[in-house]
This record gives sequence, structure tokens and C-alpha cells, in this order.
Amino acid sequence: MNRWKAVALVTTAAALVATAAVPATAATTAHRSDTVQQRLDTLLAGTGAPGALASVRSPDGPTRNWTAGVGDVATGAAVPMDGRVRVGSNTKTFTAVVVLQLVAQGRLDLDVPVERYLPGVVRGDGIDGNRITLRHLLQQTSGLPNYTLHLGDDVRRYEPRELLDIALRYPADAAPEDHKWAYSNTNYVLAGLIVEAVTRHSLAGEIERRIVRPLGLRHTYFPVPGDATIRGVHPHGYYREAADGPLVDITDMDPSWAWAAGQLVSTPSELGRFFTALLDGELLPPAQFVEMRATTPAGDPFAAGSGYGLGLVSTPLSCGGEYWGHGGSIPGYETRVGVTADGRAATVTMTVQAPDRAAARKLEGALDAALCR
Repeated sequence: MNRWKAVALVTTAAALVATAAVPATAATTAHRSDTVQQRLDTLLAGTGAPGALASVRSPDGPTRNWTAGVGDVATGAAVPMDGRVRVGSNTKTFTAVVVLQLVAQGRLDLDVPVERYLPGVVRGDGIDGNRITLRHLLQQTSGLPNYTLHLGDDVRRYEPRELLDIALRYPADAAPEDHKWAYSNTNYVLAGLIVEAVTRHSLAGEIERRIVRPLGLRHTYFPVPGDATIRGVHPHGYYREAADGPLVDITDMDPSWAWAAGQLVSTPSELGRFFTALLDGELLPPAQFVEMRATTPAGDPFAAGSGYGLGLVSTPLSCGGEYWGHGGSIPGYETRVGVTADGRAATVTMTVQAPDRAAARKLEGALDAALCR
């Protein structure tokens, strides 16, 4: 959910689109009294996002989907119901589940140095793989610098090891022994590399085999190397540098720079299905699920009062209690997802990366309303 440096990451000649007014919603008048629909309409009015999607699953099982705005500013086409989107850092939870499944199988250990799995690889100024554990990586307490802050204008396809090497050119943000929480995408790239070293399979293949296929997520996939498109029905995604800036159609881009930290494509309903299955105990044994929910106070970019576990975030609800999820920010799409203790699940996506914290908070407010309604 880090503020990705997006302008330098366009892989095609994206055309600038004027920030013209677009219809607030494609829903029928009958739906306007609906709380979720109202919040989507308000979200677009408050952020200038071209479109939005939402999916809510009630505790007894039925799932309902909503859309607002337009799915293509150039043509005025409607937002497709439950269309595919880039889900950004929600990918981290998928990566964490794979790691924790390997822990349950005895193939990884949360508390041994990463040096055991990648000998001699994690070295730098104040950085030593002998002092960093998998737990540090998944909980964002390793002190590793965030590579996405240093990608610059080099627009190309990246290999995962290259992303780690970019991070290792910079000094540590903190010593892992300090247990200082700081959001860094480098942590999850390193975790993904460890998965591949131990399994001798691709991270994409492990996510597919361990999560996607067992849950029947037919519209969720890890883009293959060099694939800059979004397969299947999807709304266009946009980027703007500032809240009043022009929209850039950034739907097509090579997401390899995000990899284990943010490369997945999914739909709002399937994200809800994944997080519901996780919270229902379908994906992890009890011991690893307990570890995953052991949180430390989280700061930016998460909402006040949030706690970060092992790739899973707890966030307070305005109506009391909390929800578990993550969130994702990537050029073109901003997504929040959460599941409550009673089994209510909601996902809300807007089709522009939030240009500032205020816009992100409006999206989180729409999710809170969907879970509290």
C-alpha cells in the first residue's frame, strides 16, 4: 500500500485525459437509497476518481456487487460489475499465507535468520541477513529500505532479485533488533525470494497451487513476466500526480516492479472470498493463524489504530470492533478489503491511485460504511 512512484512506470504511451466531469453512477435510481451505492457516489465526488467497485458478502453467504462512475473515461463505458483490477499490496497477504504454510510444513522457520535460506545475499550498510528473520519481514520490522522509493525513471521489466539489489544499495532504516515498524515492499520481495529458494518453484506457481485453485478464484492471477495487460473484463485504471491534476490512463503496465509485494490481479468479490477463507481458518493451521494475527502498532499508510500482523492488518470500525484485511495502492487502482468477526466481508476499489492521504481515507470510510451498514 505504499505510494508507488508511478509516473516513471508507464510501459506504454499513456495518453493524458482531461479531468472532465463523469457521471456519478451507472446504478438505477432504485439503488440510490442503498448505503453502499451512496458511499461510492460520495467517494467519486470527493476524490475525482472516474469509477469505483464494491462487493459485500453478508454473514449468511450472499454476495452483492455495486459500481459507480465510468470504466473508461475516453469512451464513457460503464464500470463492469466485479471487474478485474490490480490489487496492489493485498498481494502481500497471499505471499504471507504461502510463507506460513511452509512454516506449518516445517520447511521454513519464522525465527531463524534469512541467511539460512539465502546465504550471503542480504548484505548492505547496516544490513545483515544474520540479524533479520522471516518474522521481521512479514511484520515489517526488518529495517530494510523500501526499493520502490528508488526506482527512478528506469522503465522496464524487473527481475525480483534486481528489486532486492536496488534496496541493498541504501542504508538500513533501523536495526531489526529495534523492532521498529516501517512499511517496506522490500520485505515481501525478500520473502518471495525465500519461498522460491525453498520450494524451487515460482512464487506465482505456489500462490496458484496453494490458494487460487483450492479456493476456486477463477479471476485471480499473478501476471506472467512481460504481461502488461489485465486479462478479462476490467475497468480502466488511472493515475494523477495531484488531486487536481490530469488523469493518465495507466491500465496497461508491466507490474514486475511490484512482484511479491503487489503484482496480483483479482476482483472485489474474489478478494473478499480470499480474506474470508483466511479468517475462517481454511488456509492456515491454528498455530500459524495465531502468529499471523499477532500485531504491532502500524503507522503510515494505515488508518489510525491499525495493527500489522504477518501480512494481515486489524483496523478499528466506527461501529465498534475491528476488521481484518490489508489494502493495496498501485498505479490505476486503490483497494481496501476487510472481514469482520461475524463473517461480513467487503471490498471497495476506486480506479485511480489515491493522490494523497485524504483520498485514501475517503476510500477507507466507504469500506467502513459497507462493513457497518
